[in-house]
Amino acid sequence: MDSLTLYGESFSSRLLLGTARYPSPAILAKAIEASRAEIVTVSLRREAGRARGGETFWELVRASGARVLPNTAGCRTAKEAIVTAQMAREVFGTEWIKLEVTGDEDLLQPEPFGLVEAARALSNEGFRVFPYTTEDLSVAERLLEAGCRVLMPWAAPIGSGRGINNLFGLRALRARFKDTPLIVDAGLGAPSHAAAVLELGFDAALLNTAVARAADPVEMARAFALAIDAGRRAHRAGLMTPRDFAEASTPVLGRAFAEDGA
Repeated sequence: MDSLTLYGESFSSRLLLGTARYPSPAILAKAIEASRAEIVTVSLRREAGRARGGETFWELVRASGARVLPNTAGCRTAKEAIVTAQMAREVFGTEWIKLEVTGDEDLLQPEPFGLVEAARALSNEGFRVFPYTTEDLSVAERLLEAGCRVLMPWAAPIGSGRGINNLFGLRALRARFKDTPLIVDAGLGAPSHAAAVLELGFDAALLNTAVARAADPVEMARAFALAIDAGRRAHRAGLMTPRDFAEASTPVLGRAFAEDGA
């Protein structure tokens, strides 16, 4: 399989895995291994708030060998996200940051004005920004102008498990930004959803709730890894174009038949 390149670094896996809400650190470790993920996201706020177990968590992440992508989950303003990103750089020693600026409380929808503002400021500071955004083309343009080289559009609200809410919007985004790595982030609830976005030509998918809250997170992580691999292979192979009418797969020429009266 071809590799995924993000900010000049190459990865063989196209699955990014979140690390929140797992039943235990041991299950998280097994899920990372089963998913074959080479990038895991971590919320600085969430982990900093753990009075106990924090040491075990960091040991687990380091032992996985995956690259850490800190995020600014929970931030409501550009200023808050910028400060959180700066703290994450100090804690994790990385300039990679998944940028989240949340607007709506119910849908956890990205707030576009603060997102673009924070992306520009962080890019100017040397951060490699992975912005969590919607499928809006205008916002995507402004994020790229602000210095982002990767976009992370949602499929549906975080944790909803609805799959692709706006198929037309995601197709338009992929068509407009052909050379930009696009990682679908949020809303995927089943392996079939992940396969579908990779079939559309998206470069990767980021998952958390669908794996962490499964009855068997390890087996679900393995299922998503296989689905993403299948979706990418299908995209590269070239999917057939849907038709309105049937097309026989068995040729009529040379078919055996009996004449009347025979």
